[in-house]
Amino acid sequence: MNAYIIDAVRSPRGAARDWGGLTDIKPIELLSQLFKAIEDRNTLDTAQVEDIIIGCVTQHQDQGGNLAKIAALYAGWSPEVSGHTVNRFCTSGLTACNTAAMKIMSGMEDLVVGGGVESMSRVPMFSDGGPWYSDKDVMRRTNFIHMGISGDLVATMEGFTREDVDRYAVRSQMNAAHARDNGYFSRSLIPVRDAEDDIILVEDQIIRDDMTLEKLAKLAPSFAELGAKGLDAIALKHYPELTEINHVHHAGNSPGMVDAASLVLFASDQQIAAQNLKPRARVIAMANSSVEPVVMLTAGQKAAEKALRKAGLQPEDIDLYEVNEGFAAVALKFQKDLGLRDDQINVNGGAIAMGHPLGASGAILLGTLLDELERQGKKRGLVTLCGGAGVGEAMIIERL
Repeated sequence: MNAYIIDAVRSPRGAARDWGGLTDIKPIELLSQLFKAIEDRNTLDTAQVEDIIIGCVTQHQDQGGNLAKIAALYAGWSPEVSGHTVNRFCTSGLTACNTAAMKIMSGMEDLVVGGGVESMSRVPMFSDGGPWYSDKDVMRRTNFIHMGISGDLVATMEGFTREDVDRYAVRSQMNAAHARDNGYFSRSLIPVRDAEDDIILVEDQIIRDDMTLEKLAKLAPSFAELGAKGLDAIALKHYPELTEINHVHHAGNSPGMVDAASLVLFASDQQIAAQNLKPRARVIAMANSSVEPVVMLTAGQKAAEKALRKAGLQPEDIDLYEVNEGFAAVALKFQKDLGLRDDQINVNGGAIAMGHPLGASGAILLGTLLDELERQGKKRGLVTLCGGAGVGEAMIIERL
C-alpha cells in the first residue's frame, strides 16, 4: 500500500518571548486554525479521517490532556475522528507523520493526519518536570547532559571552529530571508487570527536578514558556564580522546525558541478516489534511530542513513534535504559526512533563523521540503531531526 501526502499547513513561528506574536494564542487554538484550513483547502469530509497524531514535547498545562483529539473537536471536526498525542522529544512532529504514513501503508487505515504543536512561551521547555531532566538519580544513571553541551561536543569532535558555525548561521538567516521575501513559504503558511478574527501573525517572526559574521562574533558562548559546572566532565569521560570541549555555540547559531503548529494530511489510493483528493507526494521510506545520550545530536543523521538503506538509495539520489538545525554543528556534520552541496541542504534556512518549536518542527520541515521540491521541480527529498536522549527520525518522499 502507498501513503500519499495530500496537503501540509503550518502557522508562522512566533518568538517565545513577551513580545512574541503568538504568546496570547493557546496551542489548542493554533491547531484548530490549521484543522479548519486543511479541511477547507481539500473540501475534506472529516468523518472519514481515521486518526490524528500530534507531536508535542511538553505535554503539560495548556498542552496536556491529549491535545490531538481535543483540538479536532474544538475545530468542529467530526466527533468520529480519533486522535492521540506523542512525544519523542524534538522529533515528535515527524514521528507523528511517520506513524500516520505507516498506518496507511499497513492497509489498516486510509486517511490520517500527522502534525505537531509547541507553545514554548506558554508552556516552557522542561516545565513538565520529566525525570530525565529533574530527577538527579535518573539524570546521573542515564548520563543526562544539556543539548547545548552536546552541540559543542559534536563541533569539537568534528573540528568545527567558531567561524565555521557562525558562517553556517549567517547562511541559514540569509536563506530564510530570501525564501520569505520571495514567497517560498506561502503555500503552506496559514496566518494566525485572534479572537476578533484579526490577523496577528503572517510570517516567521525571528528571521534576522541583517545578520553578519561580525555581529555573531560579539556573542559569548552560551554553554561554557554549564560545562564548567560538571557537564564538560561528563562529555570528556565518555570521549577521553578529547582534552577539552570547544564551546562555539551561542544564541546566534543555535535554534531559537518559538511557538508554532503544523499538520500534514496523508491518504491511501482509496481515499484519494473517494474524496477526489490530489496527491502531491508519495512516502518512500521512514526510520527512527538512537545513539548514546551524551552525543545525542547525531541520531538524526543515523536515522537518515537508515532510511536511505531501507529505500535502497544513496545520498546522491536525494535532491533536497531538510535537516533540523539543532545547533549549527549538527547540520554541518550532516552536510560533510554525506558530501552535500549548499544547494541541497536547508536551502530555505532552518531553525537557527526561524526557530525550533519542538513538537511541531518535524511536520513543518516536511511541508517545507515538499513545497521546495515542487518549486524546483525536483524528485526526492529527505527530512530528519535529532532529539533529546539520543533519538532521531527521518522520512524520504517523492514528488508526484
